[in-house]
Amino acid sequence: MFCFQCQEAAKGTGCTVKGMCGKEATTSNLQDLLIYNLKGIAVLHKWLKEKGADTGMDTGRFVAKALFTTITNANFDDDNLVHWIQQSVTLKKELKATFDAMAPGPEKTSLWDKIKGLFSEASAAGADTGLTEAALWFGTETSDFQEKAKTVGILATENQDVRSLRELLILGLKGVAAYADHAAVLGVEKTEIYDHLIEGLASTTEDLSVDEMVALVLKTGEIAVTTMAALDEANTTAYGNPEITEVNIGVGSNPGILISGHDLKDMEELLKQTEGTGVDLYTHGEMLPANYYPAFKKYSHLKGNYGSSWWHQNEEFESFNGPILMTTNCIIPVKKTNTYQDRMFTTGVVAYPGVGHIPERKNGQAKDFSRVIEAAKSCAPPTELETGAIVGGFAHNQVLALADKVVDAVKSGAIKRFVVMAGCDGRQKGRGYFTQVAEKLPQDTVILTAGCAKYRYNKLNLGDIGGIPRVLDAGQCN
Repeated sequence: MFCFQCQEAAKGTGCTVKGMCGKEATTSNLQDLLIYNLKGIAVLHKWLKEKGADTGMDTGRFVAKALFTTITNANFDDDNLVHWIQQSVTLKKELKATFDAMAPGPEKTSLWDKIKGLFSEASAAGADTGLTEAALWFGTETSDFQEKAKTVGILATENQDVRSLRELLILGLKGVAAYADHAAVLGVEKTEIYDHLIEGLASTTEDLSVDEMVALVLKTGEIAVTTMAALDEANTTAYGNPEITEVNIGVGSNPGILISGHDLKDMEELLKQTEGTGVDLYTHGEMLPANYYPAFKKYSHLKGNYGSSWWHQNEEFESFNGPILMTTNCIIPVKKTNTYQDRMFTTGVVAYPGVGHIPERKNGQAKDFSRVIEAAKSCAPPTELETGAIVGGFAHNQVLALADKVVDAVKSGAIKRFVVMAGCDGRQKGRGYFTQVAEKLPQDTVILTAGCAKYRYNKLNLGDIGGIPRVLDAGQCN
């Protein structure tokens, strides 16, 4: 294996034996093989579109979900990844069939043969042979997947500069894919987003110049902004604009379900299905901002937020006592001393071996969380970790509503600077630096934050400036 996609990469270089995140080498290899197949899908889809075929959005949707399942701390289940690979091979076969159908009569296979010939010519000319293999590999023997994966991973690209730019692009595409999938679940999709996922993946099989690769990386940044806007539209249309909210961090006396990750549609459906059951709901980690949405605040059994950022979950999931639902990342491996694996559930693109998985929606119906709810009814209430409340809900619409107040504070000198501290928390001791910075910043400073890094300072008593909290939590990250 070789994986360097996250901040915990071994020695700051890459994990080669086992992931610092906890994933096994076999898991990392299967993720590489899945991405390799997605590159092949992208090549075939791009060619079809150039030839005038009606390609639709289905390929883009699949690519987004498949990329999403390879992000850090989302999928640890080899069997699940094998299924994703099999689906990707099936999709390539369907794209091949579309090729064949484009040529009438006795020429039906000629177009496909011609394309294979073009790939062969490119290979013979010394171009990147990954294009040929990724598009035309139709492996079905799962016993061969590991050996194949070892030949198509990150290090298969020998030139370090080319490798770095390709992987930077792919990591950007993974972020775009995650947001695109969340938006799609809520009914907001944009063709340009899916097109770029396909264009970007296909480009990693081509012999491009440094300037061309840098341009694609920069374009990915632009598409990421477009995707963020799409997700914001999806979330706020469905659930209203986040608003200033005090979130309880204590516990109630009923059994509870802990929901973690980023998927607000899962949150909505679980809230509806738990209403009136005597089971309370608590957010965890990146699901904290769900408490700020008006549509969710109307549920009295949404009790608040339990615990903190992702890397504390071995202790916090244990003390919660009830079921845990992981809607997206971040999962960390369950320790042998932990007892919560039997009450842990995954859904969507998340998977963990030995854990119950809630299937996808069918025919427009909601997911069925009855297994999770029934499990909760026989559990003890959560063990209290802390008491009190934290304040959040400062997404852009809410901040604009406070604009006059903020501008006046700046003009008067009450606020002299804004500091952005956002992103993901980490378990390294050095991450305590962010707490120290928050504590030592002058009293005329406001901290803008998003993502689980906020847990390093959102429970500090930093006060406010003329009624404006000194920590403004804007929401989730991924």
